Amino acid sequence: MSTDPGPGNPWHGHLRGSTGYRRMILALFAAGVATFSQLYSVQGVLPELARDLAVTEADAALAVSAATLGLATSVLFWSLMADRMGRLRTMTIAVLAAVVLGLAVPFSPGFEWLLVLRFIEGLALGGIPAVALAYLSEEISALHSAVAAGTYISGTTLGGLAGRLVAGPLSEFVSWRVGTLVVSVLAAIAAGVFIALAPKPRGFTPVPWRSPHRIPLWKKLWMNLRKGPLLVLYAQGFLLMGGFVAVYNYLGFRLESPPFLIPASLASLVFIAYLSGTWSSRKSGAMVARFGRLPVLLSSTGLMAAGLAVTLADFLPAVIVGLLVFTAGFFAAHSVASGWIPLLGVGGRAQAASLYNLAYYAGSSLFGWVIGLAFNAADWPGLVLAVAALLVVAAALALAGLRQRR
Repeated sequence: MSTDPGPGNPWHGHLRGSTGYRRMILALFAAGVATFSQLYSVQGVLPELARDLAVTEADAALAVSAATLGLATSVLFWSLMADRMGRLRTMTIAVLAAVVLGLAVPFSPGFEWLLVLRFIEGLALGGIPAVALAYLSEEISALHSAVAAGTYISGTTLGGLAGRLVAGPLSEFVSWRVGTLVVSVLAAIAAGVFIALAPKPRGFTPVPWRSPHRIPLWKKLWMNLRKGPLLVLYAQGFLLMGGFVAVYNYLGFRLESPPFLIPASLASLVFIAYLSGTWSSRKSGAMVARFGRLPVLLSSTGLMAAGLAVTLADFLPAVIVGLLVFTAGFFAAHSVASGWIPLLGVGGRAQAASLYNLAYYAGSSLFGWVIGLAFNAADWPGLVLAVAALLVVAAALALAGLRQRR
């Protein structure tokens, strides 16, 4: 059972199986769905969007990169707000703003307006991943934090999956605008679930703006940026997420071309591979408890490389199997890295987590577009080679910089 914090009776977090634990997990699961269904709904409609707005494949991918860039830009701001207003209040404001902006995106009058709205939507969406893991680490017992973090990550995978699966078929049968609108409505429902279920914070007391005990933001950032293992973990997010988003950004274009010639309504079904990430992100917590964080991180990166190689086959079942393995590897690696951050963070857990998210979504924004140039130049083999290079660098950095950490 959980106990209230107080003098001589410090708060140790909700224990697994308690009511507070269950409400926390369900609330953060819903927050993950609300955030990532909107963030990636456009990814499932990129071929239709490119045709409708008369832009190239790489330019169409900017609709994804604009939102992730906005998210990356805002995570430090949201972490500062969370230190002042509290974790839950900050997340509530962010998710409500994101829902309103998400409902406006389908009505964009042109490509430029679409990019602007997606960027602003990303600014709002940043309030969830910037704060969620810090909120979780302060409210859940340390004994169960790895499993709880994995459950939150699984919610992000289902959100991303739902956004793509709903928007993709609707983009072919109606339009990409209707598809993304329906996703935004579903995200609004998930946001309501989060607001209704999230338990009141008990492990954190907001610091007043003029408190003499307030540590300046720049000092909190510097304390985390000067720590080598944290920099390596930030690099994991930057490189692995960049490669992951690139694969899914251009997959639809590949499947609609020879030798596959698959219509958008069916091509979007390959996003079901995300379910392997839902499973692996939760499984990674148990694997970490058994084998340690670094071995699981490296093994997960290896799985990504193996799955990526399989997608080179011009045989649809092989591509699907490759995606399943690639996706499972990515979300296991992401779950390990993101769950490791609060344990190593110094001078501010929210800032440590926000720096990881900044790197994570900066990688998504940059490589989600840049690797499209390799795809345009050398088709799928060019993309695979570029993503494989990112994986090799990530694994080398982890092996060199995290060897002494558990």
